[in-house]
Amino acid sequence: MNSSPIESTARPDRSAAPAARRRGLGLPFLALVGLALLTVPRVVLHDLDLLHEGTFVNLLFVVVPPAVWIAVVLWRRVPMPFVTLLVIGAISGVFLALVHQVLWGVAFGDRPPMLGGNLADLDPTVQSLIMRTFASISSLFTGVVVGVVVGLVGWGLSAALGRRPQR
Repeated sequence: MNSSPIESTARPDRSAAPAARRRGLGLPFLALVGLALLTVPRVVLHDLDLLHEGTFVNLLFVVVPPAVWIAVVLWRRVPMPFVTLLVIGAISGVFLALVHQVLWGVAFGDRPPMLGGNLADLDPTVQSLIMRTFASISSLFTGVVVGVVVGLVGWGLSAALGRRPQR
């Protein structure tokens, strides 16, 4: 046995790590959350009535976070850019819903949205519960739709650039 210590030193099997990364989203969960958090300042500023639709600053707050999402996904060469961006969008929708709920009283003050028609006579507490529930569903839906649109753009750019997942 002429085995040197270098030859007999067991190396850890690193072949499993790339395979696991290829099957996953390509980014750690905390990175996905961090990217989704980039959308929170716009929601807060909007709910506090400090940021208004149709302004250039609002446009920046709308466009820059998804552009950063795409840049990170392309840079990291995630294996499934569409799915990764969809997940980031969905997480962003959760943050959107949470911020809207936390700032509900600030955003609407003493004039919260109320139901009309046959439901106008419902107790105000019940109306508030209904409105808040549907606002949360709408926020989650918005996040998913943004994730789909950004995911399609990211997937298309990834394909056009010939990006292959990092190994």
